[in-house]
Amino acid sequence: MVKPAIGRKTNKNPPIFSHEFVIQNHADIVSCVVMVFLLGLMVQSTSSIASLFISLHHNVSGVEPTRDSPKGEAFFYEAGWKDACAVFFYSLVCIVMHAIIQEYILDKLSKKFHLSKSRLSALNESGQLVVFQLMTFIWGGDAIFREGFLFNIPQLWDGYPNHPMTFLLKLWWVVQAAYWIHTIPELYFQRVKKDEWAGRVRQAVVAFTFVTLAYAFKFQRVGVALIVLHSLAEFVAHSYRLNTILRGEKEDFLDKFLSLVNGAVFVGVRLCSLVLGVLTFYFGLAGAAPLLVRVAALSLLVSFQVYLMFNFITETMKQRQEARQLALSKPKKERKDRPKKEKVKKVHNEESDLPEVDQNTNKTLRQRQTAAAKK
Repeated sequence: MVKPAIGRKTNKNPPIFSHEFVIQNHADIVSCVVMVFLLGLMVQSTSSIASLFISLHHNVSGVEPTRDSPKGEAFFYEAGWKDACAVFFYSLVCIVMHAIIQEYILDKLSKKFHLSKSRLSALNESGQLVVFQLMTFIWGGDAIFREGFLFNIPQLWDGYPNHPMTFLLKLWWVVQAAYWIHTIPELYFQRVKKDEWAGRVRQAVVAFTFVTLAYAFKFQRVGVALIVLHSLAEFVAHSYRLNTILRGEKEDFLDKFLSLVNGAVFVGVRLCSLVLGVLTFYFGLAGAAPLLVRVAALSLLVSFQVYLMFNFITETMKQRQEARQLALSKPKKERKDRPKKEKVKKVHNEESDLPEVDQNTNKTLRQRQTAAAKK
């Protein structure tokens, strides 16, 4: 009998306002809160308050379409304190999307493969991150392509600090901050084990800190490039982890290929991030940004890349040592299982060293002995 997945609904009806009721129905509860904000946007008396959470603010340019100018002018935004309200609202949206992915994709996979509790927890974590990192890479990559950063790298620092953002780019930053905030209550909603809380909270806090610092200090252009690179490495890493979870630790061609791709992409992303950071903070922003800010940003970036690289090398060496130990333990068992075959081979080798006449006499003697035994 397959047990219900972590945090999913069962046939039992727990008391209202109990922990079990909140966990089982948290997606519906949060959806109702989101609908309250949307309904408030339609009412004139509350539309100003609701728009503070739903709409993006702090626009510095842009004109609505009119009869004289049907196309209007594109809106550009900068960072401001009202963005915190938008981050709160979109974190609620992230909770709803998290529940949809969990129920319609991850829960079905867990029932199909009958995973253990540890593998189920890893599936839920990597499954959610694969979707988020893929969305981050595609959305951020599209913004980089539209802004022209890909073929004109000096735009990452030219004109600093006057770097207004388009609507999609600002919304991308808001969603990045909202996602990492929503992962904290999800630990409770998904009934994650207490011993896993520390690692996941640390990951969320570090990611949210990087996003907030880059956004607050107006490093949005170089920040989106660095996060898109990092999301590519994370997407490949969690895809490789999902393959190991669902297929087991099978050393076949697919596993070796994904392992090779994971290592190559990881190392390539780390090098590209370091090069991009040095070009921007050391050379590009020289004279435009304060020296203390540039040194602090570059030091933080380099320290983070070195930390990730050290963990990757340590984990790779650990896996190779375990593989060597398994390879050394297998031949010992095979030798114990084959003692008789070796004796037969030795007798055959001793006879092959004799002349042909002696070999024929040995054969005739053996035939006479077997005939006498039958009689």
